[in-house]
Amino acid sequence: MKKVIAIDGPAGAGKSTVAQLVAAQLKYVYIDTGAMYRAVAWKILQETTAENVTNEFITASINDIDVRLSYIEEKTKVEVNGQDITDQLKIPAVNKLVSQVASIGQVREKLVDLQRKMAKDGAVVMDGRDIASNVLPNADLKIFLTASVEERAQRRFKEMKNKGYAVALNELKTDIAARDRADMQRKISPLVQTKDAVLLDTTAMNIDEVVQKILSMAKN
Repeated sequence: MKKVIAIDGPAGAGKSTVAQLVAAQLKYVYIDTGAMYRAVAWKILQETTAENVTNEFITASINDIDVRLSYIEEKTKVEVNGQDITDQLKIPAVNKLVSQVASIGQVREKLVDLQRKMAKDGAVVMDGRDIASNVLPNADLKIFLTASVEERAQRRFKEMKNKGYAVALNELKTDIAARDRADMQRKISPLVQTKDAVLLDTTAMNIDEVVQKILSMAKN
């Protein structure tokens, strides 16, 4: 049976990394929905400064956007209007804007329709904020992946440092906590753990342990 696996959770919980590894083990397609929203945020920042971004500007900006995902050699490649922006999706400016982008109904409607089409044939692992609750409510396996704010900030700090970005750990903690509030309190498709989702707290787990736990559930 070609299952559909939905992985939700807050920022920095490791959803993308875990989802990619699970998909690779099962030989499924991995769909990074967060990258799609980040791609929209990136495009907007090419057109105006962060201070000038309004919801109206964002809505107008998506009219001519073409976001494409491809999975090559166990890595997701993201293109916006033909330009490869994979390495720019987690820069600080995009991190700060993506919650606002994801809170807008027209943006979600456009991207959710595309995500559902990608998953219609099964054999898919999809991660994001509202996959189990909204995008794929009939998914065969639903996981809510989380970790403490401190642990998520440490993980993001190491990731940004390895990419050459200078960021302060305390600032990351503040940003992640703010992102959590924004994601959980937004009116459209807020971040929630559905009743049929398995809660998986990864604070004290390494990536391999998390992956093996999900694989075990997927194969049952």
